[in-house]
Amino acid sequence: MRLIMLGAPGAGKGTQSTFFAERLNIPHISSGHLFRKNITEKTELGKEVQEIISRGELVPDRIVIAMMMERILQRDCGRGYILDGFPRTYEQATALKHALLEYGEQIDHALSLEVPDELIKKRMPSRLVCPDCDTSYSALNNPPLVPGVCDRCGAQLVTRADDNEETVSKRLETFHNETEPLKDYYRRKGILIEVDGTKNPDEVYKDIVRALVHHGNH
Repeated sequence: MRLIMLGAPGAGKGTQSTFFAERLNIPHISSGHLFRKNITEKTELGKEVQEIISRGELVPDRIVIAMMMERILQRDCGRGYILDGFPRTYEQATALKHALLEYGEQIDHALSLEVPDELIKKRMPSRLVCPDCDTSYSALNNPPLVPGVCDRCGAQLVTRADDNEETVSKRLETFHNETEPLKDYYRRKGILIEVDGTKNPDEVYKDIVRALVHHGNH
C-alpha cells in the first residue's frame, strides 16, 4: 500500500505514519527526517536546507523531489510506503504522479489529518522528536513512557528549533497557501480520506483504519 499523510505541521502526521509503517511493515518516509539527516551530517544540501527551514520556509521542489524519489526507488519500498511531509505542493504531487507512472505505480490513499490552527499552536511548543528514528511525542496527548527518552530506540528526545510560535505561524500560513490545495487534487482522484486529528493518537489511528476499510469497500 502506498499512502500519503497530509496535514498541518503538528497535526500528528509523524505519529500516525509510524503506527501504519509498523502495522503494514512498510517504510515511513519523512522528508523532514531526510532533511535533518543531511543537516546533522553537515552536507552542502544540509546547510542549504537548514537555512531555509530556520526561516520557516519550504524547501524548494527541486531538492525535495530528487531526495524523495531516490528514497522511494530503494528496494525496501517494493511492498509500499507511507510518505510524511511529501508532497507539499501541486508541483510535487504531479512530479510524484509522473515518476510513479514510469514504474506502473500510483498512490492508493491520501490521508488528511484535520486539526484547527489554534490547537496546532498549542501543541507545537510541547512537541518532542527523536533525532535518531524521527518518532514524535507530545507532552499534551502522546508523552513518552520515560520522560525525555524515545520509546522505540532509547535516544534523548529534543525540541525542534522551528517549533517556536513565530515560525509555526509562518509554517501554518505556508501550509494553507501551498499544501492544503492538495486535498482537492486528491479528492478529484477519489483517494482522499479526511480524519479528525484532534483526538488522542490511538483514537485517530482507529478512525483512519475504519476509514481505509470503508473506502476500500466503495
